[in-house]
This record gives sequence, C-alpha cells and structure tokens, in this order.
Amino acid sequence: MTGRKTLGWVALIFGALTVVAGGRALFGGADMGAVVPFVLWFNFSAGFAYMLAGYGLLSRKPWAASLAVAIFVATLLVGLAYGAHVLGGGAHETRTTGAMIMRTGVWAVIALMALRQQK
Repeated sequence: MTGRKTLGWVALIFGALTVVAGGRALFGGADMGAVVPFVLWFNFSAGFAYMLAGYGLLSRKPWAASLAVAIFVATLLVGLAYGAHVLGGGAHETRTTGAMIMRTGVWAVIALMALRQQK
C-alpha cells in the first residue's frame, strides 16, 4: 500500500471513529463528564472532514493535501482556544487535553506527508 493510501485509510478510519464517538456524546446520552461544548461540536463536525480528506487522499484528488492542512490548522486553533478555556479555570476533562494534542499531532503528520507526496 502506498503512503498516500495509508494516509487516506488512517484519515477515513479516524474520521469514522470521531463521528461515532462524538455522536454518542452529543446524541446518545453518554455521560462524558465535563465536556467543553465547542470542542465536542468541532471534533464531531471535523470527523466528516477527516473522512472527506481520506477519500481525497485515496482518490489522489488535488485538493486533499490542502484539506489536510486546513484540518490541522483548524484543530490547532480549537486546541489553543481549549487551552485558554482550561487556563481560565473552565471545567474540562483531562482526557480532552490528551485527545486534542493527539488530534493535532495526527493531522500535522497527515498534512505534512500529504504535501510531500503531492509533489
């Protein structure tokens, strides 16, 4: 499997898991503790963009690398807003901190690799 296909599958699977987990938290009545609503809604919505990026990477669409970069930047910005919320004393779950760091890192790698493979 090529690197671009691997990236595509990672994005698709990560997106599907994100939508399922976010949907459960938003609509399934799962008690997730002290969620931060803007982070939860962003992550749920972003899961669809993850799957679109995965499709684009698998299909070698020219826009896929740009979408991966946009997802990374948006995730980073939401992560910074979340950090400000936490530092300001806002209620939060520690696992959200880890999840935002992980999401930002995953999309940094996907975006960088997609840009490199675009050339």
